[in-house]
Amino acid sequence: MFDAFPLRRIVCGALFLGLTAAFGLASATVPAQAQQDVSQAGFDRFIAGLWPAAKARGVSRATFDEAFRGVSPDAKIIALTKKQSEFVRPIWDYVEGSVSQQRLDRGRQLAGQWAKTLDTVERRYGVPRAVVLGVWGMETNFGSFTGSIYVVRALATLAYTGYRGDFFKNELLTALEILEQDHIDRAKMLGSWAGAMGQTQFMPSSFMEYAVDGDGDGARDIWASVPDALASTAHYLRQKGWQPGLPWGFEVHLPKGFDFRNLRQGLASWASLGLRRVDGKAMPRSGEASLFLPGGASGPAFLITDNFAVIKAYNSSDAYAMGVAHLGDRVMGGASIKGAWPKHEPMLSKEHRQEVQQRLASLGYYMGDADGMLGSKTREAVRNFQLAANLIPDGYADSALLRELRAAR
Repeated sequence: MFDAFPLRRIVCGALFLGLTAAFGLASATVPAQAQQDVSQAGFDRFIAGLWPAAKARGVSRATFDEAFRGVSPDAKIIALTKKQSEFVRPIWDYVEGSVSQQRLDRGRQLAGQWAKTLDTVERRYGVPRAVVLGVWGMETNFGSFTGSIYVVRALATLAYTGYRGDFFKNELLTALEILEQDHIDRAKMLGSWAGAMGQTQFMPSSFMEYAVDGDGDGARDIWASVPDALASTAHYLRQKGWQPGLPWGFEVHLPKGFDFRNLRQGLASWASLGLRRVDGKAMPRSGEASLFLPGGASGPAFLITDNFAVIKAYNSSDAYAMGVAHLGDRVMGGASIKGAWPKHEPMLSKEHRQEVQQRLASLGYYMGDADGMLGSKTREAVRNFQLAANLIPDGYADSALLRELRAAR
């Protein structure tokens, strides 16, 4: 999907920390409505009501009381949940922004510094160092900014407001378990405004399930231990289905007269259709891949494998996965994307993106919410409409596509 940065769609346990900076958490202006939503008395009653569930999970009263000592709801976080769906950037801005020279320089320096650790991680989990480095770089700029918000306060605020149902309540209770088991001190349990923690930006439930001891000291410290953070990231991706030996994908040249009705097939079949890798390397002989045109038929073309979807398990955004993949490749010496992005075309406004979804729904192609987030479901619906209308089925929604939808009956 290009459901860019949607906290409401977290299902895995990791969240791109750039949200914090993007929304300006430190200086967010709190709307009056958000202020009205904050009640210390109601918050205190909510926390008190959590005790039976926490106790059932093995949390002691001492840990419970210490975790919530002096904690109040954070109105800035509540404000951010209301703003979030407004935030959309063109995928090319996101991908190009992921490979700033500063980030590349830092990534290459750390790739050399931690080469032996990365060797071990690759052997143990079968996940390439490029991908692990890409996640590390995207999440926290290689550990340089892991968040400064007390995780329990962030999660308690989100749980108190009922944001995303019981998701954050469960994460809050899991955070209390982490404190009870002495994985981290309260003072060091810092992370993003959504409760994602450490250099890996794991949610508490992901920490409990996927964090590993990468340096052999008997602890799982994703906050301060680089080996633990890198190994935990690789372990997470492997458990989510990473297939060793299969690339995430690569940029390709499409032959003249290419039939865009082709969508997914074996890599050898793609080669037989005349697709060639932009980097000049041979096409893998095994595995399947899908054609991905994030900027439409006139933009860069990629073949992406199931491992691309595994990266999206970390954060379910096409833009995020492309950022991780491209950053990791560049850190390891890969070239920049060669295809030209359609920057000359103005991006559809939120209202127009919603109209695209509404019109697709009225024609029976789309079943999701008209939220203006043009993700994988919307892209599939667009492609099916284009096929029926004898248009180039690239799945890309732009002003020309909207005109076609308006004319459709």
